[in-house]
Amino acid sequence: MTVTATRSIAVPAAKEKAHPHKPGDRPFGPLRIAAFAVLLLLAIGWLLPFLWAVATAFKTETDAASGDPGWIGASGPTTDAFTAIMSQGNVWLWAGNSLLTSAVITAITLAISALAAYAFSRLDFAGRKWLFAVVIAGIVVPPQAIIIPLFYQMLAFNMVDTYWGLILPQVVVPAMVFILKQFFDGVPIELEDAARVDGAGRFRIFWSIVLPLSRPILAAVAIFVFIGAWNNFLWPFLVINDTTLMTLPVGLQTVISAYGVQYAQVMAQAVLAALPLIAVFLVFQKQIVKGVATTGFGGT
Repeated sequence: MTVTATRSIAVPAAKEKAHPHKPGDRPFGPLRIAAFAVLLLLAIGWLLPFLWAVATAFKTETDAASGDPGWIGASGPTTDAFTAIMSQGNVWLWAGNSLLTSAVITAITLAISALAAYAFSRLDFAGRKWLFAVVIAGIVVPPQAIIIPLFYQMLAFNMVDTYWGLILPQVVVPAMVFILKQFFDGVPIELEDAARVDGAGRFRIFWSIVLPLSRPILAAVAIFVFIGAWNNFLWPFLVINDTTLMTLPVGLQTVISAYGVQYAQVMAQAVLAALPLIAVFLVFQKQIVKGVATTGFGGT
């Protein structure tokens, strides 16, 4: 009895000694401090251009063009650049167009990518490997290489200067198909087999089992697609000429002064275009981090 009790006490003590700290509760050693210092420097280097844009946006045009490296102009901070931008263009209309088109692009892209990825992951059909190879090849093709054929296609369908002409060419994203396919490959097939034994069909399995398990990756994909659609400038610039249909990045570029480059106004445009994305990130940052950290965004 004494030996048994001693062993039962000694084993937990050995385990506790082998793992004295919980994950994330390790002391700050020299290597960890150095890593934090490097990450802090990288974060500051990434933030400096944005902070400089914000500081320039709150300067007068004279101070912004003077070449003074100070963060605050000699005349003090002012909102004249923002006032000029808001008074010269249909900023709220353009922001609404960006919100509408980005939301529709995100929804359609998620539907197409999820269905295609599940088919590549679970269905065995003729030409599956070759078709997936085409999808992979589509990742490395620059969008600028197909911009002219896309424009002529929209022209043939009478979709130039329409919302659908702006939306449809952006809803097929091969990279998202690949990412979702990689995630679906990791979903245990036993769950689907059990549902199939209970009489569930393929679409019921996809809707009731696979998609609920895929919420982190779907959220991450949706956020990145939304950000990409919001920031897209080249395609909306080519396909939309009607000022009432322009998105925010394109519409802000039409606010040009007759007095040459207005640096404060240019920076104010950049800040206005970035504010909605900053808000999206602040609201959904947990989903972004969780999706990247737990779903193999790096291709694992």
